[in-house]
Amino acid sequence: MENFTLFQFFHWYYDADGNLWQHAKNEADRLADWGVTHIWLPPAYKSFKGIHEPGYAVYDLYDLGEFDQQGSVRTRYGTKQEYLDCIKALQAKGINVLADIVLNHKLGADEMENIPVRKVSDENRNEYTSEPIMIDAYTKFTFPGRKGKYSTYEWDWHSFTGVCNDNDIHIILNEYSNGTWEEMLEEENGNYDYLMGNDIEFRNPHVRKELKKWGEWYVKTTGVDGFRLDALKHITPNFFPEWLDHLDKRFKKHFFCVGEYWQNNVYALMNYIATTGERVRLFDVPLHFNFYDASQRGEDYDLRQIFDNSLVKEKPESAITFVDNHDTQPLQALQSTVEYWFKPLANAMTLLRDQGIPCLFYPTIYEAKYVDYQDGEEIYIELNNIEAVITMAKVRSRLAYGPQHDYFTHANMIGWTREGIDEKPSSGCAVLLSNNTDGQEEMYVGERLANKVFIDVCGGREERVQIDEAGKGIFFTNGRSVSVWVQEGSLS
Repeated sequence: MENFTLFQFFHWYYDADGNLWQHAKNEADRLADWGVTHIWLPPAYKSFKGIHEPGYAVYDLYDLGEFDQQGSVRTRYGTKQEYLDCIKALQAKGINVLADIVLNHKLGADEMENIPVRKVSDENRNEYTSEPIMIDAYTKFTFPGRKGKYSTYEWDWHSFTGVCNDNDIHIILNEYSNGTWEEMLEEENGNYDYLMGNDIEFRNPHVRKELKKWGEWYVKTTGVDGFRLDALKHITPNFFPEWLDHLDKRFKKHFFCVGEYWQNNVYALMNYIATTGERVRLFDVPLHFNFYDASQRGEDYDLRQIFDNSLVKEKPESAITFVDNHDTQPLQALQSTVEYWFKPLANAMTLLRDQGIPCLFYPTIYEAKYVDYQDGEEIYIELNNIEAVITMAKVRSRLAYGPQHDYFTHANMIGWTREGIDEKPSSGCAVLLSNNTDGQEEMYVGERLANKVFIDVCGGREERVQIDEAGKGIFFTNGRSVSVWVQEGSLS
């Protein structure tokens, strides 16, 4: 299989100056050179906070930066035309573009409606805490700035299952809900259908029809190659397989699809994959938390256990491996940022192994600096880039092929090799990493590489390792570091 590499080309606090689409377009050449095959761009449609929100508080799915709504024409990242130009530029370099699809909720309704609801417990959403009551809630979306262009569908209280009003969660008593949430696989809070805003009611056939129509419009308009699906554990699992199959049939192609099911339990992820017919690959959240734990514990962490209970170990063909993302970065509600010293090690474990498809995170390459306020205090965050990751990405794309041999024999030092393949004469590599002191390991890279000289292109070791006739060599790494060994001259 081709060595796919996915790149998340944004972070939560990316500047609101509207230059992201242009920035990604300008970086197309370099991304392709690094071996990026798929790029995940942030939500492109208008947020209810306009340019002041990263796009996950969806207002109008049809407004890609074309209409004067929510305080601006452009979105946080640019105009519709800039988005379309960005996609074309990336595709021209052989990079597949994934659109971020946020269909769980809508916010910023245009009109208030008087609707029947029942209040529910925040801890157990299946428990009513009131009798049926009428409340005024912002649940009607008419999109006056768009004036019916592309779609005349108006979202109202029949299109939603629940709403938050005066900080209380209410289930809407419409003809589709009958006072019940949709069935979820996730049992957190009794039922985890409701996440935020106006929760979309997928039992309404008009909603499903409209979202299929919108999906067709989106693909025809943008030409995207695939999707990243947001908040899957809050959406009934029967919707996206139907939606994706509809688009596959309509466009006679298979869209590359990855999903966010945020759960640190590999069996929950595998249950979702099985329930949805293996239609969606999932981000390997348990592996991220293994990386986070390992970075916190340092030498006390047994590296031989780093892949335990991970999706990439249990079902590698469905795993999207990642180190950090926009939800785990500092100041986010799900903050669990991997410590900086461990990031090169973690990136090596996603990029240079045979199993899984790695997803790089924007600050890892371009860094990120931002300020936020918590409890009235200004907090400055700086996420530094890691130059070695670009080299690792190139190694993945050009050299990391062939059978893999693992050397997980020491608690504080692990390694593996790839033998390479004849179709790529310079291919093959060896990786050794430590969370404690300097170390060395004899590892087999294959007889096809006998007598070749290997050098470390990432970790700063100066040795030149010659592979013996049996295909073995003694490789080295510095303490709390990773060394990536390749044939001398193979990356030039």
